[in-house]
Formats: sequence, C-alpha cells, structure tokens
Amino acid sequence: MSSSTYYENISRESKNLEEPETDISVPCKNTGGRPIPGYSLTNKGKKISDEQIKEWLNELICGDGFPYGYNKLTICLKEEYNLLINRKKVYRLCKELNILKPRRTIHRKHPKHLASQDTITGSNQLWEMDVKYGYITGTDQFFFQLSLIDVFDRSIIDYHLGLSCKSKDASRVLKNSLAKRNLAKGMTLPKIRTDNGPQFTSNLFEETVKELGVIHERIPVKTPNMNAHIESFHSILEDECYSQNEFESFMNVYSIVTDYMKYYNERRRHGSIKFMSPYKFYAAFIDDKVKIKPFTA
Repeated sequence: MSSSTYYENISRESKNLEEPETDISVPCKNTGGRPIPGYSLTNKGKKISDEQIKEWLNELICGDGFPYGYNKLTICLKEEYNLLINRKKVYRLCKELNILKPRRTIHRKHPKHLASQDTITGSNQLWEMDVKYGYITGTDQFFFQLSLIDVFDRSIIDYHLGLSCKSKDASRVLKNSLAKRNLAKGMTLPKIRTDNGPQFTSNLFEETVKELGVIHERIPVKTPNMNAHIESFHSILEDECYSQNEFESFMNVYSIVTDYMKYYNERRRHGSIKFMSPYKFYAAFIDDKVKIKPFTA
C-alpha cells in the first residue's frame, strides 16, 4: 500500500498507539542512535545520576530489599527516593550490577567485613573512600570525584576525577595512596572504609585489597555517620568549590577542581588539626612536632 494513502496513515497511527509508555528519565532510542541521558528525575525535577541510583539499589538489597526482584525495587525507588523511573530501567541497572534475583543466590567470593568503630591515634590507621558527583551545565553531563581521606590528618591522599567512576578507578586511587605514603604489603597498613557503592563491592576492588594486604570494611546500610570524615569533606567540596562555579565543560571542571584540591591539602586550615593545612599537619606529626587527642571513628 502506498505510504501516501489515507489507510496507510491510519495504520501507522494505530501502531503508534500500541507502543508501551517509556520512562520519563530515559527516552527511547531513535533511528539516529540518541544515547540515554544517564540520569532519572525526582518528582521535583532534580536530576539523579545512574551511578547514584545504582548505589541506592545496592543499599536496598543489602537491607530490607534483599529478597526483592526488580519490580519491587522499582517501587522502593519511587517511594523512598521519589524517583520517576520505570521497571525497565531498574531491570537494566540491576543487570549491570549483577543483582537480578536469580543471581543473588551466588555465594560471595569475598566475605563482607562490616565497619566497626576504632580508636584513631595517628595517620595511616583508617582511610575512607567515597564518590561525589557534580553537574556540567554546558554539556548537560555528570562528572564524578572519588576521593580517599586519612581521617587523622584530613589529607586527601589521592583522588579520581572523570566522566565515569568504576572499580578500576577506585583500585588505582588506593594503590596511588599507598605509594604516596610509602606503604607496602608486609607493613602495618590502614583499614579502608567505604559504603556499598558498586565501585567498592566489585570483584576487581576486592581482589585489589586482597593483593595489597589491606582490610576493606563496608559501612552498614543507611549509616553515613560511619563514613563521617569523607562525607564532611564532600560537604566542604560542595560549599567551597562545586556550588561556587557553573561548569561549562569537563576541562573546566578539571582545572577548577584540581586547583581547589591543591588549596585544600596545602593551604586550607582545619580547626580539628591545630588550624593547620592537612599536608602541614601530616609533616609535623611525622616529625613528632604536634599531637592531638585520640578519637573514635
């Protein structure tokens, strides 16, 4: 039938009406190959990156949602986080995380160590890692910053900045941090504390900490206070850097954030470390020129 006829047009309209509704956060791919945006919206219109949604999914299945399939996880995301998201996208994210219900019966290759409070008396005893994301206005993209902090001297020993953040990036940051502190397997090494994000629950990261001889502990679900020092740094980073700039490109992000990180480590004074910068305090502590009271973290 000719595409210019009345009946052909009626047939096309009928087919369009039969197509299922799609998620408001992820438009269907068209013939031009338009990529998915990598985020979903809340009911207030706030953009939430897929990486953050993946972290929420991991927290759900580590808590009350451990027996749930992707349908129930979709309901949890809608009710607990006010996301506008459909089950097809949740299925895709669960598949990427390998947490679809039939696969969760597989025994963990690496036992999970839950974080417990420790008394901290010096540097290189407890390090915390976490991921923060920011937004690039000029290109409508998210960027990610994964940072590692020494909770005693507040130094950000190493960090990753990029348009994605994967387990290989977390592994590299950990290796770089040990090298910068001249620490190696066989020595007394710090504990690494993280949340349950996909970068830290992957086999690659667990193999890395095992190879390095480091103890990796993960905080219980919904207990960000157990990661208080890196969360505090993220609050400082947001207030003093991210929220002060409207980023036009990733190169713009890289330049501004790199300059801020140098300022934070080398010049920014901290009340909790004798009003010194982290690098200055660490150097003074190593030379036994300064002391602070032990604390629990």
